[in-house]
Amino acid sequence: MEKETFLLVAIIVVALIYFLFFRNRASREGTGREGRGDKQAARGPAAAARRVPPSAAEADELVPESIEVEDDAQPKAPTRPLSQPPAAPSKSKRPPPPETLSRAPDVQTLRRGLGRSRDSGGVFGRLKALLGGQRDIDASIAQQIEEVLLTSDVGAATTQTILNRIREGLDRGELTNADAVWRALRQEAVRMLSIDGRAGGGIELRHSPTVVLFVGVNGAGKTTTIGKLATQLEAAGKKCVLAAGDTFRAAAVQQLVIWGKRVGCEVVHGKDGADPGSVLFEAIKKAEEVGADVVLADTAGRLHTKANLMNEMQKIARSAGKAASGAPHETFLVIDATNGQNALAQAREFKDALEITGIVLTKLDGTAKGGVVLGISDSLRVPVRFVGMGEGPDDLHEFAPQRFVDALLGDEQAA
Repeated sequence: MEKETFLLVAIIVVALIYFLFFRNRASREGTGREGRGDKQAARGPAAAARRVPPSAAEADELVPESIEVEDDAQPKAPTRPLSQPPAAPSKSKRPPPPETLSRAPDVQTLRRGLGRSRDSGGVFGRLKALLGGQRDIDASIAQQIEEVLLTSDVGAATTQTILNRIREGLDRGELTNADAVWRALRQEAVRMLSIDGRAGGGIELRHSPTVVLFVGVNGAGKTTTIGKLATQLEAAGKKCVLAAGDTFRAAAVQQLVIWGKRVGCEVVHGKDGADPGSVLFEAIKKAEEVGADVVLADTAGRLHTKANLMNEMQKIARSAGKAASGAPHETFLVIDATNGQNALAQAREFKDALEITGIVLTKLDGTAKGGVVLGISDSLRVPVRFVGMGEGPDDLHEFAPQRFVDALLGDEQAA
Protein backbone atom coordinates (compact mmCIF):
# COMPACT_ATOMS: atom_id res chain seq x y z
CA MET A 1 0.00 0.00 0.00
CA GLU A 2 2.80 2.39 0.90
CA LYS A 3 4.53 1.53 -2.41
CA GLU A 4 1.47 2.40 -4.45
CA THR A 5 1.01 5.67 -2.58
CA PHE A 6 4.65 6.65 -3.33
CA LEU A 7 4.24 5.98 -7.05
CA LEU A 8 1.06 8.08 -7.23
CA VAL A 9 2.73 11.05 -5.51
CA ALA A 10 5.71 10.80 -7.87
CA ILE A 11 3.47 10.84 -10.94
CA ILE A 12 1.61 13.91 -9.64
CA VAL A 13 4.88 15.78 -8.96
CA VAL A 14 6.26 14.99 -12.47
CA ALA A 15 3.01 16.10 -14.11
CA LEU A 16 3.02 19.34 -12.13
CA ILE A 17 6.63 20.12 -13.05
CA TYR A 18 5.94 19.38 -16.76
CA PHE A 19 2.85 21.62 -16.74
CA LEU A 20 4.67 24.55 -15.12
CA PHE A 21 7.66 24.31 -17.58
CA PHE A 22 5.63 24.48 -20.80
CA ARG A 23 3.33 27.19 -19.43
CA ASN A 24 6.30 29.54 -18.80
CA ARG A 25 7.79 28.83 -22.24
CA ALA A 26 4.53 29.67 -24.04
CA SER A 27 4.27 32.89 -22.04
CA ARG A 28 7.79 33.98 -23.08
CA GLU A 29 7.13 33.34 -26.81
CA GLY A 30 3.87 35.29 -26.74
CA THR A 31 5.57 38.23 -25.13
CA GLY A 32 8.31 38.21 -27.79
CA ARG A 33 5.83 38.18 -30.67
CA GLU A 34 3.84 40.98 -29.09
CA GLY A 35 6.97 43.12 -28.68
CA ARG A 36 8.01 42.65 -32.28
CA GLY A 37 4.50 43.57 -33.42
CA ASP A 38 4.59 46.76 -31.40
CA LYS A 39 7.92 47.78 -32.94
CA GLN A 40 6.67 47.02 -36.46
CA ALA A 41 3.52 49.07 -35.86
CA ALA A 42 5.66 51.95 -34.64
CA ARG A 43 7.64 51.91 -37.92
CA GLY A 44 4.47 52.34 -39.94
CA PRO A 45 2.67 50.39 -42.67
CA ALA A 46 5.48 50.90 -45.22
CA ALA A 47 7.84 48.84 -43.09
CA ALA A 48 5.26 46.13 -42.63
CA ALA A 49 4.65 46.01 -46.34
CA ARG A 50 8.30 45.10 -46.94
CA ARG A 51 7.58 41.64 -45.61
CA VAL A 52 5.73 41.04 -48.91
CA PRO A 53 8.01 40.79 -51.99
CA PRO A 54 7.48 44.09 -53.90
CA SER A 55 6.57 44.37 -57.59
CA ALA A 56 9.09 45.75 -60.12
CA ALA A 57 7.54 49.23 -59.98
CA GLU A 58 7.44 49.17 -56.15
CA ALA A 59 11.02 47.98 -55.99
CA ASP A 60 12.08 51.00 -58.08
CA GLU A 61 10.35 53.33 -55.60
CA LEU A 62 12.07 51.62 -52.64
CA VAL A 63 15.62 52.21 -53.93
CA PRO A 64 17.19 54.77 -51.56
CA GLU A 65 18.11 58.10 -53.13
CA SER A 66 21.78 57.71 -52.30
CA ILE A 67 22.13 54.42 -54.17
CA GLU A 68 23.16 54.61 -57.85
CA VAL A 69 22.48 51.63 -60.06
CA GLU A 70 25.11 51.43 -62.80
CA ASP A 71 24.37 49.96 -66.19
CA ASP A 72 26.97 50.17 -68.95
CA ALA A 73 24.34 49.79 -71.66
CA GLN A 74 21.94 52.50 -70.49
CA PRO A 75 22.50 56.11 -69.38
CA LYS A 76 21.89 56.82 -65.71
CA ALA A 77 18.55 58.37 -64.82
CA PRO A 78 18.66 61.31 -62.42
CA THR A 79 17.75 60.44 -58.83
CA ARG A 80 14.71 62.04 -57.21
CA PRO A 81 13.08 61.95 -53.75
CA LEU A 82 10.78 58.95 -53.23
CA SER A 83 7.89 61.25 -52.46
CA GLN A 84 8.29 63.21 -55.68
CA PRO A 85 6.23 61.91 -58.64
CA PRO A 86 7.91 61.34 -61.99
CA ALA A 87 8.04 64.41 -64.24
CA ALA A 88 5.47 64.50 -67.03
CA PRO A 89 6.97 63.98 -70.50
CA SER A 90 7.47 67.16 -72.49
CA LYS A 91 5.03 67.67 -75.34
CA SER A 92 7.49 69.72 -77.39
CA LYS A 93 10.17 67.66 -79.08
CA ARG A 94 12.03 70.61 -80.65
CA PRO A 95 13.31 73.78 -79.04
CA PRO A 96 11.57 77.00 -80.01
CA PRO A 97 13.22 78.68 -82.99
CA PRO A 98 15.44 81.68 -82.34
CA GLU A 99 14.67 85.07 -83.82
CA THR A 100 17.16 84.61 -86.65
CA LEU A 101 18.18 81.46 -88.50
CA SER A 102 21.88 82.23 -88.62
CA ARG A 103 24.39 85.02 -88.39
CA ALA A 104 27.25 86.02 -90.61
CA PRO A 105 30.67 84.75 -89.50
CA ASP A 106 33.23 87.14 -88.08
CA VAL A 107 36.04 88.48 -90.25
CA GLN A 108 38.73 86.31 -88.66
CA THR A 109 36.78 83.14 -89.43
CA LEU A 110 36.46 84.19 -93.07
CA ARG A 111 40.15 85.05 -93.25
CA ARG A 112 41.09 81.56 -92.16
CA GLY A 113 38.88 80.14 -94.92
CA LEU A 114 40.39 82.51 -97.46
CA GLY A 115 43.94 81.69 -96.42
CA ARG A 116 45.09 80.74 -99.92
CA SER A 117 43.70 83.96 -101.39
CA ARG A 118 45.51 85.97 -98.73
CA ASP A 119 48.94 84.36 -99.05
CA SER A 120 51.69 85.63 -101.33
CA GLY A 121 50.26 83.94 -104.43
CA GLY A 122 46.66 84.97 -103.84
CA VAL A 123 44.82 88.10 -104.88
CA PHE A 124 45.33 89.84 -101.53
CA GLY A 125 48.99 88.85 -101.25
CA ARG A 126 49.80 90.09 -104.73
CA LEU A 127 47.94 93.40 -104.26
CA LYS A 128 49.67 93.89 -100.92
CA ALA A 129 53.05 93.36 -102.56
CA LEU A 130 52.08 95.84 -105.26
CA LEU A 131 50.79 98.55 -102.92
CA GLY A 132 53.07 97.92 -99.98
CA GLY A 133 55.95 100.09 -98.84
CA GLN A 134 56.28 103.78 -99.58
CA ARG A 135 55.96 103.62 -103.37
CA ASP A 136 54.56 106.56 -105.28
CA ILE A 137 51.04 106.23 -106.63
CA ASP A 138 50.76 107.22 -110.31
CA ALA A 139 48.78 106.30 -113.40
CA SER A 140 50.83 103.12 -113.92
CA ILE A 141 49.34 101.59 -110.77
CA ALA A 142 46.04 100.97 -112.59
CA GLN A 143 47.70 98.76 -115.20
CA GLN A 144 49.49 96.72 -112.53
CA ILE A 145 46.26 96.25 -110.58
CA GLU A 146 44.60 95.12 -113.79
CA GLU A 147 47.12 92.31 -114.23
CA VAL A 148 46.58 91.05 -110.68
CA LEU A 149 42.77 91.06 -110.99
CA LEU A 150 42.69 89.33 -114.38
CA THR A 151 44.98 86.53 -113.22
CA SER A 152 42.83 86.11 -110.09
CA ASP A 153 39.75 85.19 -112.17
CA VAL A 154 37.93 88.40 -111.35
CA GLY A 155 36.94 88.58 -115.01
CA ALA A 156 37.61 91.12 -117.73
CA ALA A 157 34.36 93.10 -117.44
CA THR A 158 34.52 93.29 -113.65
CA THR A 159 38.19 94.24 -113.75
CA GLN A 160 37.45 97.14 -116.09
CA THR A 161 34.68 98.37 -113.80
CA ILE A 162 37.09 98.41 -110.85
CA LEU A 163 39.84 100.09 -112.87
CA ASN A 164 37.48 102.84 -114.00
CA ARG A 165 36.89 103.67 -110.37
CA ILE A 166 40.65 103.70 -109.68
CA ARG A 167 41.42 105.91 -112.71
CA GLU A 168 38.69 108.38 -111.79
CA GLY A 169 40.16 108.68 -108.30
CA LEU A 170 43.65 109.18 -109.71
CA ASP A 171 42.44 111.88 -112.13
CA ARG A 172 40.69 113.77 -109.31
CA GLY A 173 43.74 113.52 -107.09
CA GLU A 174 41.89 111.46 -104.46
CA LEU A 175 44.17 108.40 -104.58
CA THR A 176 47.51 109.82 -103.53
CA ASN A 177 48.74 106.93 -101.39
CA ALA A 178 48.40 103.16 -101.00
CA ASP A 179 45.82 103.39 -98.20
CA ALA A 180 43.53 105.45 -100.42
CA VAL A 181 43.84 102.90 -103.23
CA TRP A 182 43.00 100.07 -100.81
CA ARG A 183 39.90 101.94 -99.62
CA ALA A 184 38.78 102.51 -103.21
CA LEU A 185 39.23 98.82 -104.06
CA ARG A 186 37.25 97.71 -100.99
CA GLN A 187 34.43 100.19 -101.59
CA GLU A 188 34.02 99.09 -105.19
CA ALA A 189 34.08 95.41 -104.17
CA VAL A 190 31.36 95.94 -101.56
CA ARG A 191 29.24 97.80 -104.10
CA MET A 192 29.54 94.94 -106.58
CA LEU A 193 28.57 92.31 -103.99
CA SER A 194 25.61 94.25 -102.58
CA ILE A 195 23.06 93.24 -105.20
CA ASP A 196 19.63 94.89 -104.88
CA GLY A 197 20.79 96.54 -101.68
CA ARG A 198 21.21 93.19 -99.86
CA ALA A 199 23.62 93.47 -96.94
CA GLY A 200 23.52 89.75 -96.10
CA GLY A 201 22.74 86.27 -97.38
CA GLY A 202 20.83 83.38 -95.86
CA ILE A 203 17.30 82.16 -96.62
CA GLU A 204 14.14 84.19 -96.13
CA LEU A 205 11.41 81.83 -94.89
CA ARG A 206 8.37 83.69 -96.19
CA HIS A 207 6.33 80.56 -96.98
CA SER A 208 5.39 77.39 -95.14
CA PRO A 209 7.08 75.37 -96.39
CA THR A 210 9.69 77.41 -98.21
CA VAL A 211 10.90 75.39 -101.21
CA VAL A 212 14.56 75.87 -102.15
CA LEU A 213 15.82 74.32 -105.39
CA PHE A 214 19.58 73.70 -105.72
CA VAL A 215 20.98 73.58 -109.26
CA GLY A 216 24.46 73.37 -110.75
CA VAL A 217 26.81 71.02 -112.54
CA ASN A 218 27.98 67.73 -111.04
CA GLY A 219 30.78 68.15 -108.54
CA ALA A 220 29.90 71.71 -107.56
CA GLY A 221 28.80 70.57 -104.09
CA LYS A 222 24.99 70.71 -104.25
CA THR A 223 24.30 67.64 -102.10
CA THR A 224 26.90 68.52 -99.49
CA THR A 225 25.61 72.09 -99.33
CA ILE A 226 22.07 70.80 -98.73
CA GLY A 227 23.32 68.59 -95.89
CA LYS A 228 25.24 71.44 -94.26
CA LEU A 229 22.33 73.86 -94.59
CA ALA A 230 19.87 71.30 -93.20
CA THR A 231 22.14 70.85 -90.18
CA GLN A 232 22.15 74.59 -89.51
CA LEU A 233 18.40 74.99 -90.03
CA GLU A 234 17.56 72.09 -87.72
CA ALA A 235 19.89 73.54 -85.07
CA ALA A 236 17.96 76.82 -85.41
CA GLY A 237 14.70 75.00 -84.67
CA LYS A 238 13.46 74.69 -88.26
CA LYS A 239 12.12 71.38 -89.56
CA CYS A 240 13.44 70.30 -92.96
CA VAL A 241 12.45 67.79 -95.61
CA LEU A 242 15.08 66.81 -98.16
CA ALA A 243 14.14 65.92 -101.74
CA ALA A 244 16.59 63.59 -103.51
CA GLY A 245 15.89 64.89 -107.01
CA ASP A 246 19.17 63.77 -108.60
CA THR A 247 17.63 60.42 -109.54
CA PHE A 248 20.05 59.92 -112.43
CA ARG A 249 22.94 59.37 -110.04
CA ALA A 250 22.39 56.72 -107.35
CA ALA A 251 25.31 57.96 -105.27
CA ALA A 252 23.67 61.38 -104.90
CA VAL A 253 20.49 59.81 -103.48
CA GLN A 254 22.48 57.66 -101.06
CA GLN A 255 24.55 60.65 -99.98
CA LEU A 256 21.44 62.70 -99.22
CA VAL A 257 19.88 59.79 -97.29
CA ILE A 258 23.02 59.62 -95.14
CA TRP A 259 22.80 63.37 -94.47
CA GLY A 260 19.13 62.97 -93.57
CA LYS A 261 19.88 60.28 -90.99
CA ARG A 262 22.74 62.30 -89.57
CA VAL A 263 20.70 65.48 -89.23
CA GLY A 264 17.35 63.90 -88.40
CA CYS A 265 15.52 65.06 -91.54
CA GLU A 266 13.05 63.09 -93.58
CA VAL A 267 14.33 62.33 -97.09
CA VAL A 268 11.92 61.76 -99.97
CA HIS A 269 13.35 59.78 -102.87
CA GLY A 270 12.20 57.49 -105.64
CA LYS A 271 13.71 54.55 -107.47
CA ASP A 272 16.78 54.92 -109.66
CA GLY A 273 15.84 56.92 -112.74
CA ALA A 274 12.55 58.12 -111.25
CA ASP A 275 11.08 61.38 -112.46
CA PRO A 276 12.79 64.17 -110.45
CA GLY A 277 9.72 66.40 -110.72
CA SER A 278 7.52 63.78 -109.07
CA VAL A 279 10.07 63.36 -106.25
CA LEU A 280 9.98 67.10 -105.51
CA PHE A 281 6.17 67.12 -105.73
CA GLU A 282 5.94 64.32 -103.14
CA ALA A 283 8.52 66.03 -100.93
CA ILE A 284 6.49 69.25 -100.83
CA LYS A 285 3.32 67.33 -99.96
CA LYS A 286 5.19 65.45 -97.23
CA ALA A 287 6.50 68.75 -95.85
CA GLU A 288 2.95 70.13 -95.70
CA GLU A 289 1.79 66.93 -93.99
CA VAL A 290 4.43 66.96 -91.25
CA GLY A 291 4.48 70.75 -90.83
CA ALA A 292 8.03 71.27 -92.10
CA ASP A 293 9.42 74.78 -92.54
CA VAL A 294 11.76 74.14 -95.46
CA VAL A 295 12.13 71.78 -98.41
CA LEU A 296 15.69 71.53 -99.73
CA ALA A 297 15.68 69.91 -103.17
CA ASP A 298 18.68 68.35 -104.90
CA THR A 299 18.79 68.10 -108.71
CA ALA A 300 20.88 66.49 -111.42
CA GLY A 301 23.93 68.29 -112.75
CA ARG A 302 24.58 66.43 -115.93
CA LEU A 303 22.42 64.89 -118.66
CA HIS A 304 23.19 63.93 -122.26
CA THR A 305 23.25 67.51 -123.55
CA LYS A 306 23.05 70.99 -122.02
CA ALA A 307 19.62 71.42 -123.60
CA ASN A 308 18.34 68.26 -121.92
CA LEU A 309 19.71 69.40 -118.56
CA MET A 310 18.08 72.82 -118.74
CA ASN A 311 14.78 71.35 -119.93
CA GLU A 312 14.85 68.98 -116.95
CA MET A 313 15.49 71.85 -114.54
CA GLN A 314 12.56 73.79 -115.96
CA LYS A 315 10.31 70.74 -115.65
CA ILE A 316 11.29 70.29 -112.00
CA ALA A 317 10.51 73.96 -111.31
CA ARG A 318 7.06 73.57 -112.89
CA SER A 319 6.36 70.46 -110.78
CA ALA A 320 7.20 72.43 -107.65
CA GLY A 321 4.75 75.15 -108.70
CA LYS A 322 1.97 72.56 -109.04
CA ALA A 323 2.62 71.28 -105.51
CA ALA A 324 2.79 74.69 -103.80
CA SER A 325 1.89 78.17 -104.97
CA GLY A 326 4.96 80.17 -105.99
CA ALA A 327 7.38 77.26 -105.58
CA PRO A 328 10.27 77.06 -105.88
CA HIS A 329 10.51 80.14 -103.69
CA GLU A 330 14.30 80.17 -103.95
CA THR A 331 16.55 78.74 -106.67
CA PHE A 332 20.19 78.60 -105.60
CA LEU A 333 22.94 78.11 -108.15
CA VAL A 334 25.85 76.18 -106.58
CA ILE A 335 29.24 77.06 -108.12
CA ASP A 336 32.64 75.49 -107.49
CA ALA A 337 34.99 78.44 -106.92
CA THR A 338 38.02 76.44 -108.04
CA ASN A 339 36.62 76.37 -111.61
CA GLY A 340 37.17 80.10 -112.01
CA GLN A 341 35.93 81.56 -115.28
CA ASN A 342 34.62 78.14 -116.39
CA ALA A 343 32.19 78.30 -113.48
CA LEU A 344 31.03 81.70 -114.68
CA ALA A 345 30.25 80.31 -118.14
CA GLN A 346 28.22 77.48 -116.62
CA ALA A 347 26.39 79.92 -114.36
CA ARG A 348 25.24 82.01 -117.31
CA GLU A 349 23.56 78.99 -118.90
CA PHE A 350 21.61 78.20 -115.73
CA LYS A 351 20.60 81.81 -115.34
CA ASP A 352 19.26 81.91 -118.90
CA ALA A 353 17.08 78.85 -118.21
CA LEU A 354 15.94 79.51 -114.63
CA GLU A 355 15.10 82.38 -112.33
CA ILE A 356 18.18 82.19 -110.10
CA THR A 357 17.64 84.00 -106.79
CA GLY A 358 20.96 83.30 -105.10
CA ILE A 359 24.44 81.89 -105.50
CA VAL A 360 26.22 79.42 -103.23
CA LEU A 361 29.97 79.54 -103.84
CA THR A 362 31.73 76.39 -102.58
CA LYS A 363 35.36 75.33 -102.05
CA LEU A 364 36.68 78.87 -101.60
CA ASP A 365 39.27 77.46 -99.20
CA GLY A 366 40.70 75.42 -102.08
CA THR A 367 41.65 78.30 -104.36
CA ALA A 368 43.94 81.32 -104.25
CA LYS A 369 41.57 83.15 -106.61
CA GLY A 370 38.99 84.36 -104.12
CA GLY A 371 38.36 87.33 -106.39
CA VAL A 372 36.16 85.04 -108.51
CA VAL A 373 33.32 86.02 -106.16
CA LEU A 374 33.46 89.55 -107.53
CA GLY A 375 33.32 88.44 -111.15
CA ILE A 376 30.42 86.02 -110.66
CA SER A 377 28.29 88.40 -108.61
CA ASP A 378 28.95 91.40 -110.85
CA SER A 379 28.42 89.52 -114.12
CA LEU A 380 25.25 87.66 -113.11
CA ARG A 381 23.81 90.43 -110.93
CA VAL A 382 22.61 87.74 -108.52
CA PRO A 383 23.37 88.00 -104.79
CA VAL A 384 25.71 85.51 -103.15
CA ARG A 385 23.80 83.84 -100.28
CA PHE A 386 26.33 81.37 -98.86
CA VAL A 387 30.03 80.57 -99.20
CA GLY A 388 31.59 77.21 -98.38
CA MET A 389 35.09 77.07 -96.90
CA GLY A 390 35.50 73.54 -95.56
CA GLU A 391 33.91 70.13 -95.10
CA GLY A 392 32.02 70.57 -91.82
CA PRO A 393 28.46 71.91 -91.40
CA ASP A 394 29.86 75.03 -89.70
CA ASP A 395 32.00 75.75 -92.76
CA LEU A 396 29.01 76.95 -94.77
CA HIS A 397 28.73 80.66 -94.03
CA GLU A 398 25.96 83.15 -94.60
CA PHE A 399 27.36 85.76 -96.97
CA ALA A 400 27.84 89.35 -95.82
CA PRO A 401 29.46 91.60 -98.48
CA GLN A 402 31.21 94.02 -96.12
CA ARG A 403 32.67 91.29 -93.92
CA PHE A 404 33.73 89.23 -96.91
CA VAL A 405 35.58 92.16 -98.48
CA ASP A 406 37.21 92.97 -95.13
CA ALA A 407 38.37 89.36 -94.95
CA LEU A 408 39.60 89.20 -98.55
CA LEU A 409 41.13 92.67 -98.99
CA GLY A 410 41.45 93.99 -95.46
CA ASP A 411 44.57 94.31 -93.30
CA GLU A 412 45.05 91.84 -90.45
CA GLN A 413 44.25 94.58 -87.93
CA ALA A 414 40.86 95.33 -89.52
CA ALA A 415 37.90 94.08 -87.49
